[in-house]
Parts: sequence; structure tokens; C-alpha cells
Amino acid sequence: MKPTPRATISAIIITKNEEKILPECLASLDWVDEIIVLDSGSTDKTTSIAKAMGAKVFIDTNWSGFGKQKQRAQAYATQDWILAIDADEVVSHELKQSLIKMLQNPPEETLIELKELTWVFGRFLRHSGWYYSHVRVYPRLYTQYDDALVHEKIIQPIGAKRQVLKGDLLHYSYRDMTHYLVKSADYANAWADTREAKGKKSSLGQGLLHALGCFLKMYVLKRGFLDGKQGFLIALLSAHSTFVKYANLWIRNNDSRAR
Repeated sequence: MKPTPRATISAIIITKNEEKILPECLASLDWVDEIIVLDSGSTDKTTSIAKAMGAKVFIDTNWSGFGKQKQRAQAYATQDWILAIDADEVVSHELKQSLIKMLQNPPEETLIELKELTWVFGRFLRHSGWYYSHVRVYPRLYTQYDDALVHEKIIQPIGAKRQVLKGDLLHYSYRDMTHYLVKSADYANAWADTREAKGKKSSLGQGLLHALGCFLKMYVLKRGFLDGKQGFLIALLSAHSTFVKYANLWIRNNDSRAR
């Protein structure tokens, strides 16, 4: 008996020095029809790992932000649907089965949301506002990512429907504290770049208020206390990162040598 035909799907991944989790990420994609890896200048084994595991690897070091880099990755894809996945994410078995089932009878004009479950310093966070769904799967010719430097999103066409699948996308975001601080600083810098380009101003007072609000939202309103010590730690670190964003912009507004 022949297997039921299904729609095809390309996984797109943008990378730079992602050799740690990438093998597990790619192994969890053994069911997709095509894997596109767009690298922005890795100096580790990222590209050799990707090639060895069957991915189509392209290089583009003209970094213009996460959104545009994902647009470029999508431009290399050739299949019906797109799965946008990061190099530090792994498709769980349950999610794999849900995606295959969806492709056997794909909905029209629909964006597919996946639930992201993040591993932080020793445990998965199921509270703290860190367990949520967002669009990661969509018809290739239907839409794409926006132009955002950071925190990029899928453009939602008018009239588009949404569907959430069962199963988790496992996100191994931070290897250690140094890795967290470096990524946080990069995001804060990109945020300040975007705000500065729009002529926005900031103050240290704003930074303090937003940082306090961030902590209370994550630890209290989003029940981060149920995530144990990791919940407290990530709420505190997120508050710090929030303050740094506003402080970064304030420094730019007030110190010409910082430009």
C-alpha cells in the first residue's frame, strides 16, 4: 500500500557558530523534504555539520537583521510549506507527528503556530510567560518574515487563519550565564538601533520602571514562581536586560562618543 501523499515542506535555519545544538536540531528534521541552512559567517563546525547531515548550505555575511536573513533563507526554499526553526531548537516526537498529519491535509490560507518550550539553566519553563505559541509554519508562497532587526515575526496576510498544533518545539536557548549575557546584550543593542533610527528617546527612569514591570509580570502575573529557582533567576535577568535596553538608548542620546 502506497503512503498517503502529502504537501512538501522546507525547514529554514539561519546560523552563526551553532555547532552545539545543531546536530540534534537537524536530526529532529529527518522527516522534512528539504533543509536550508543560511550561515552568516561561522568560524566553528556549523557549516560542515549541516552539510554532513544533508542540509543545503548557503553563505551570506551581509547581516541586515534576523528578519531579512530569514527572508533570504526562504528564498532558497523550493517546497510547498516552510518550517522556520532556530539552530538551538528541536522538534519533539509529538510535534513531528502533528506536522506530518497537518501536511496530509493542509489548510488553506492558514498560519501554523507551534508551542515553544524553553530549557533554562536546568529545567523547562512552563510559566514565566516563556511557554507560548507563535507562527513557525506557513505556505511558502503565502507570506514571509518582516524586516525586523530582532524579534522578527511572520507577516499575517489579511484574512489569514491560525492553527495551533499539539507537541512542543524544544528550545535550548542558553548554554550558560555568559551565553545568556552575550545574547541579551546583542538583543539590547539591536533594540536600541531600531529605536534610535526612529528618533526615539529614553531615560534611566523609564528603564527602572520597565525593568520592575518586567519582573513583576514574569514572576507574579505569569506565575514564574512555579518554575522554581530558575523562574526567579530568569525574571531577574530579564528585568536586568530590560533596563539595559533603555540605558543603552539613553547613553546614545546623551553621549556623542557612544555613536
